[in-house]
Amino acid sequence: MNLNSKPKIGPQEGLIQPRRTKTDPSVDPDVILAFIKTDLDYLMRLFPDQKAQSYDQGFFRFFKFALDYPAGITLAGPLLGAPQAVMAMEKLIALGGQRFWALGWAGSLHPEIKIGDCIIPTRAVCEEGTSAHYPILQTDPQTDPGLGARLADALHAGRTAYHQGPVWTTDAPYRETPLKIEAYRQQGILAVEMEMSALITLALFRAVQVSGLLVISDELAELKWKPGFHSAALKNGSQLACRSLLKAIGIPLALRGCNPDFSGQ
Repeated sequence: MNLNSKPKIGPQEGLIQPRRTKTDPSVDPDVILAFIKTDLDYLMRLFPDQKAQSYDQGFFRFFKFALDYPAGITLAGPLLGAPQAVMAMEKLIALGGQRFWALGWAGSLHPEIKIGDCIIPTRAVCEEGTSAHYPILQTDPQTDPGLGARLADALHAGRTAYHQGPVWTTDAPYRETPLKIEAYRQQGILAVEMEMSALITLALFRAVQVSGLLVISDELAELKWKPGFHSAALKNGSQLACRSLLKAIGIPLALRGCNPDFSGQ
């Protein structure tokens, strides 16, 4: 037997496998997937006393913090859409990631869900093309309930109102039609975004955990587009989401070197 031979790839496996190279570090069990650059930058600023090690993967970057804590934390991003997010998560799973915390923006489908509000997605209606390549047994895949409960507890601790429920994942933001918006709203879908269904499917396929915290960046409920990308409400909601996510992971405030007033900015 040749111990140096590579394992044979089965007929249902991809020829290109995510793997750790000689120059790759291991990552921490808890990984934040920050879709939006401003969120990633803000998270980095919450660790002013910690020097981050940066690793360029070509199509995304990730950052490791050596914290005086049972485990460190890895930040990755920015990421846009299901294909890039899944490629990044595949690589980070290969490097040791186990619990993935998605952080991003979404468009509201309900008039009572406003710009700056937080959503914890429980499942996602799939209208993206990546999930179909990862066959799973579950017909209605869900985010990890344990991670979702930790996010809810963190938001409660910060006295922050939030919404929890299903979202709609699309590949085509310019095809969010009135017919679809009305139909999904009637089904109880809270918002539309571009990554969650693929991340949920990949997590089940690779036997890891994923949950998410989304901030409303724009509103579609009135069948007129109301963008809020440069609003104070979105900035405040996003920064609060970043702090809540770190609290959910269990990173003590003292290790972040930031203002311990959790409700502040």
